[in-house]
Amino acid sequence: MNRTSNHAAVEQAPVTGVVIQARIGSTRLPGKVLMDLGGRTVLSHVIERCQAIEGVDVVACAVPKSKADDPVAEEATRNGAAVFRGAEKDVLGRVLGCARAQAMHIVMRITADCPLLDPTVCAGVLRLQRVTGADYVSNDMKLCWPRGLDCEVVTRAWLERAAEEATDAEDREHVTRYIRRHPEVHWEHLPLLGKSVQHIRLTLDTEDDLRDLRRIVATLPPGRTGWGYDRVLRLVAADPELAGRLNGRGQHDGLWMVRGI
Repeated sequence: MNRTSNHAAVEQAPVTGVVIQARIGSTRLPGKVLMDLGGRTVLSHVIERCQAIEGVDVVACAVPKSKADDPVAEEATRNGAAVFRGAEKDVLGRVLGCARAQAMHIVMRITADCPLLDPTVCAGVLRLQRVTGADYVSNDMKLCWPRGLDCEVVTRAWLERAAEEATDAEDREHVTRYIRRHPEVHWEHLPLLGKSVQHIRLTLDTEDDLRDLRRIVATLPPGRTGWGYDRVLRLVAADPELAGRLNGRGQHDGLWMVRGI
């Protein structure tokens, strides 16, 4: 490579990408990412929503290497996402491998069980990182957003450091746990303007979740644009039975409190 091409490589614009964690296995609802939601798979909804996030250059899925996960990788490819296959248990290593494969500098991590994630909210998290230059930005360091709208952005440099330094099994499974607890990390939080709605559950972990998500999706317009979390919340508020169930199942798993905030 000559000096000109070397200089061009150095000057190349940073790549911002989404890494979607997706696998067939699930303790409570195996195969959930390939289940039908409004005539399409849950994963296809997640990929489409991620593709609509302003400022994102590439969307990729980090999928385990196992044969059982081949259908997940195939579905991701069908929906226009890049695919990286890695270790199932070392999720940190798998997400980092995906980021490396796509030459990402800034990584937005999404899980494949959040089909109602809001591209506008995700774009807000990304903008906050760009404005502040923070190492880590999320909308769940303080409880306020509905469960299922979770979004976090981290520099690849910190993913690399976490992968090198983290030895605890929990830190390898929960990708950013080590980063969120590290005292040297500059972190920022995207707040929800208005009353907290963190008690509302819009994610997929159980058959009950699937039933309620199907009920919501059936009333939403098709396509990835034209609606966001505010419309979903209005639909929930207008359906007392649904609202009661979602409120009753609203929960966070403790990771959000890792900072003691």
